[in-house]
Amino acid sequence: MRATVWSGRNKVAVENVPDPKILSERDAIVKISSTAICGSDLHLYDGYIPAMRKGDILGHEFMGEIVETGKGVSNLKVGDRVVVPFPIACGYCNACSRGLFSVCENSNPNGSMAEKMFGDAPCGIFGYSHLTGGYAGGQAEYARVPFADVGPIKIDNGLEDEQVLFLSDVFPTGWMGAEMCNIQPGDIVAVWGCGPVGQFAIASAYLLGAERVIAIDRFEYRLRMAREKAGAETINYEQTPVREALREMTGGRGPDHCIEAVGMEAHHHNPGMYAYDRVKQAARMESERGYAVREAILNCRSGGTVSIAGIYGGFMDKFPIGAIVNRSLTIKSGQCHVQRYLRPLLNRIENGDIDPSFIVTHRMSLDDASNGYETFKHKQDECVKVVLKP
Repeated sequence: MRATVWSGRNKVAVENVPDPKILSERDAIVKISSTAICGSDLHLYDGYIPAMRKGDILGHEFMGEIVETGKGVSNLKVGDRVVVPFPIACGYCNACSRGLFSVCENSNPNGSMAEKMFGDAPCGIFGYSHLTGGYAGGQAEYARVPFADVGPIKIDNGLEDEQVLFLSDVFPTGWMGAEMCNIQPGDIVAVWGCGPVGQFAIASAYLLGAERVIAIDRFEYRLRMAREKAGAETINYEQTPVREALREMTGGRGPDHCIEAVGMEAHHHNPGMYAYDRVKQAARMESERGYAVREAILNCRSGGTVSIAGIYGGFMDKFPIGAIVNRSLTIKSGQCHVQRYLRPLLNRIENGDIDPSFIVTHRMSLDDASNGYETFKHKQDECVKVVLKP
């Protein structure tokens, strides 16, 4: 089969690789109909996530048709159309029984490797380095899905792929980012980053009862999408000082909740701090460029919540712990527990509350994946989301 493989820093290629096979009675094989390039894939592409190996198959946002199942998969049959969540979860361990699927205790065979980075291991993740199990990803023609009796959700309502594909990751991730804020009527929410997760965090905050949502980014086309599709007020941080603008827009107090949807490669207008982070990250003296999360913490109103939905992989310098302690801030974060949200968010789509396809700006064949990564990384042609069709 054809698949997108990691070939080194800033390099991917579409190559012929062996077809996946059933390895466990709880496996299924999916023939992929749509897959996407995620912002967190760029961290792999840019070389900031360790334990990648040449030839690793990328991709953790995918859906398609069941073509084979192990004998332990009774909830799915050949021909079923499914969306596959990016966390691989057993469904029965202590974490899964609590709905904490992204920290499943049984799905990451390289747990000892991950413990050296994180203290304990997260779950296995499709196409996301050997720290998370080394599983082949879904930017391919076919994928093996472990624990298929727990993960995939069947789609039988006639919705188009692009309306449901993002249940695999970015829609639940944005939703969880907003849910962690415990939004109350009248609350004002600020969202850093207007990529796909940020767009869904904005939309989700409104669905969860926010009165106003303020979106912060530097690309006008992404801010325009946030205004026109998600309903946000916007700040372009390259044109307007963020702190002054937020204080003016919130009666001098700051947002009730701040959602950071940028992650480890944040940019910022402050040349000194940006250069500091770039140099330290390039020298591998820190793994994160943390400007966005620092700014979210420093601008949240006292007693508010900072929800971190962006991806971070290791260690950040100059983390403002003093602001958290002295201003009674609550910090919440986590890789999304996607399985927890699949059915409720599918119901939202079916009811017409949201059409997630609004984020799609580029559609390409799988063979164009390399171009898709470059277009997405460099924000060419107003790119927000690339969907690949095998």
